[in-house]
Amino acid sequence: MKTVTFPILNLKLNINPVAIKILGIEIYWYGIIIVASILLALFLSKKENGKFNIKHEQILNLSMLVIPIAFVGARIYYVLFNLKEYTNLWEILNIKDGGIAIYGGILAGMVALYFYCKKHKINPLDVLDYLAPYLSLGQAIGRWGNFINVEAYGIPTNLPWKMGIQEQGMTQYVHPTFLYESIGTFLLFLVLQKISKNRKFKGEITYLYFIGYSLLRFLIEPLRADSLLLKNYKISQLVSAVLFVGFCTIMFKKTKKQNKITK
Repeated sequence: MKTVTFPILNLKLNINPVAIKILGIEIYWYGIIIVASILLALFLSKKENGKFNIKHEQILNLSMLVIPIAFVGARIYYVLFNLKEYTNLWEILNIKDGGIAIYGGILAGMVALYFYCKKHKINPLDVLDYLAPYLSLGQAIGRWGNFINVEAYGIPTNLPWKMGIQEQGMTQYVHPTFLYESIGTFLLFLVLQKISKNRKFKGEITYLYFIGYSLLRFLIEPLRADSLLLKNYKISQLVSAVLFVGFCTIMFKKTKKQNKITK
């Protein structure tokens, strides 16, 4: 049981990461929230059936492959940059307290998606454009799993919206970075949803997702207290910078080419 406070709201929460026990097996809120975010995103995406010539049935079939591979990729990515914390295989497999990295999941998921699309002769950019807004929505919801685990919070701050974490009788006030990213990715979902109604070229929504999310993550990462590090550099910030520059370049070239076509 951990205690979290939000002074600006005069709110104090005692959080138990375990939701229920079934036959002695603990079911964690973290897992429930992650699964719920995926199911909700898939459910809401049903109304886009036929968009970009993609059927929702294809999305469901694809999810059966991509989701587990993405989770494995997210875990491997996290473990690789935290090898000192793991001494045996069980510790690597045990994810009940979190320990996954979104960029690893995205990378692994995109590789799986590419091979699925190649096998079924589907344009992967159409599929990615279909899914990109809902990926952002899933991230917005999933970040609350970090809140329940009392993780992915930030460095100390005295800003009015600070979050207090009580441990061993001491209270530390920190940036609620999980909340920053949840709000940011939800706003990104709304923007991508609107733009996707008038897509100008294949890949436009995907490129905008990576531009938006990488910028958001680049800005938030310096405030995180639990960032994965490569020597003294925050890995997610480095990856975000590369993705932002890369996809901005692609977007600029594609937009320029599209403008020439429409003239």
